[in-house]
Amino acid sequence: MVKDWGGKRYNNLNYFLRNKFGEKVFKISLDGGFSCPNRDGTISKGGCLFCSERGSGDFAGDRDFSIEKQFIDIKYMMNKKWKQGKYIAYFQAYTNTYAPVDVLKKKYEEALSQEGVVALAIATRPDCLGEDVLDLLEEINKKYYVWVELGLQTSNDDAARKINRGYNLDVFEEAITRLKKRNIDFVVHAIFGLPGETKEDMLKTVDYIAHSGAQGVKFHLLHLMKNTPLVKVYEAGGLEFLSQEDYIDLLCKSVCMLPQDMVIHRLTGDAPRDLLIGPMWSLKKWEILNAIDKAFIDNDIYQGKTFK
Repeated sequence: MVKDWGGKRYNNLNYFLRNKFGEKVFKISLDGGFSCPNRDGTISKGGCLFCSERGSGDFAGDRDFSIEKQFIDIKYMMNKKWKQGKYIAYFQAYTNTYAPVDVLKKKYEEALSQEGVVALAIATRPDCLGEDVLDLLEEINKKYYVWVELGLQTSNDDAARKINRGYNLDVFEEAITRLKKRNIDFVVHAIFGLPGETKEDMLKTVDYIAHSGAQGVKFHLLHLMKNTPLVKVYEAGGLEFLSQEDYIDLLCKSVCMLPQDMVIHRLTGDAPRDLLIGPMWSLKKWEILNAIDKAFIDNDIYQGKTFK
């Protein structure tokens, strides 16, 4: 049976947040000035092959400024379009639990002290969630809504090695088990179009996420950006871009596979125009989102249709 989520056929983030907080809620994307163990030599120096020079925080604030100034500047821009609402402090760039816990606490509290903040979102790696970090997040979760975002990208360890993810699936499983024990929600990132992956591989990842106990999921199209290690793979013929039609087909199948209580935080991502090498069709974000909505209606697609 088709369920309506605020005019959409899937449990979208805007619908979830409006129901939870009673009004519009915006994300304020911040750069906490952190690094990543997959960049600084702890695990690797190359980083994940697709990751940009700004640690996937290309639309976050400027790390040269304080958390407070980043927040105020982005909030001001948001308020030009939306005059009122609440805010999520979203630590997006690099690995946002990769620092001593007293440093994390100071930065998180600086963000949470800003007027109108109701939630904290932390993008990180599953191998960077020590007990002291989890203690901190559990404490904050008593006063604010907290979720942790984990870049799984693929459930296939062979594909993960190809992109230099730097950890195996068992590490991810251990991390989500520990998050569940502390009742901290987590959101899983999946990327479609990774080198060497078939559609079947991608849908296996979706099936894995569907049964992981995650509160939410983010779907991404693989973007090839300048100055990333993935460029060499592409130039050597090791990467083929997904077409818009194939991506939408994958999303149609994926949304059907998810439980209806799992929030879809994103159906497709962004890449800066000046850095993007391909696929170039991904720049027309609103056209793509409209095409996805149309495909859902035309094919009678709705979230949970094939979930078992």
